[in-house]
Amino acid sequence: MDQNNSDHAEKLTVANRATLDAFARSLSTHATLTRAAYLRDTQRLAQAVHPAALPSLTRAQLARCLAQWHAQGLSGRSLARVLSSWRAFYRFLLSSSEYALQDDPCEHLKAPRAAKRLPSVLTPDETGQLLNENAESDMLLPARDAAMFELAYSSGLRVSELVGLNLAQLNLREAEARVLGKGNKERLVPIGERAIDALQHWLAARQGWLQDADEPAIFINARGKRLSVRTVQQRLKNHAIRKGLAQHVHPHMLRHSFATHLLQSSGDLRAVQELLGHASIASTQVYTHLDYQALAKVYDATHPRARKKDTGKTSKGGASRKDKPSSQE
Repeated sequence: MDQNNSDHAEKLTVANRATLDAFARSLSTHATLTRAAYLRDTQRLAQAVHPAALPSLTRAQLARCLAQWHAQGLSGRSLARVLSSWRAFYRFLLSSSEYALQDDPCEHLKAPRAAKRLPSVLTPDETGQLLNENAESDMLLPARDAAMFELAYSSGLRVSELVGLNLAQLNLREAEARVLGKGNKERLVPIGERAIDALQHWLAARQGWLQDADEPAIFINARGKRLSVRTVQQRLKNHAIRKGLAQHVHPHMLRHSFATHLLQSSGDLRAVQELLGHASIASTQVYTHLDYQALAKVYDATHPRARKKDTGKTSKGGASRKDKPSSQE
């Protein structure tokens, strides 16, 4: 067993320790972090049910562990990760004749629903501050970055879609791009004027880095190769810091900001869904909550009935936003 998973090994039976060691060996091809999480979560399970044998656990026992950890403050998101580790563990046991396991105790087991977190977005002013870059720069790096960031925000692209975009998918004359999204689903997205200007300047300058005339990628590095997702993330993070933005800015925040700003100005949820490439309208509806939050802040700051008087009392006819509406409303 890994050294970092041996701190509490004294609370493991010999049989459970051997089972976990075998599981660890089966994970040799997994990513390091995934492997560590799987081993940590299954070892914690073994400690929680000690001295019971892991292969003999029932669905009820696993559900009881989840409930206890949830009561102790473990979030729904964390419990979902734990359950994913357990599923991997019991799949391993089922695949091995050594343990004679017939049924998967994780089957039909669900973690408590995780509270949905609203995505972080930039205000229009912050977006302007971030993107106010000289796209006409003679330097290739600023020209490329300006085109990337403008296009990501202008068209609401995922970072994987951005780096995967090829020249053949771009039609600047029609101000549109064909994007290959999740599940290899293609969608047509519009491109704004500022993004078009930045792209035209970058495509003219791109020749300076081009090593292979047949390279299809729009966004390349100094070696003439397609950019990686990690590079875009790092470039945007550093760019936001240089621009004086206090919060951590990542590529998906540009996509969230695109959707929120578009919904605020148009109110057309279905159109936003299509532009984002969401298979379900439910995925897009999160932006209605962000839109409401923005409107609520304006209301609180400007509406005479929303603000408290200097005496600290709520003005007549108004109620504090902290007050809950009655069940009849």
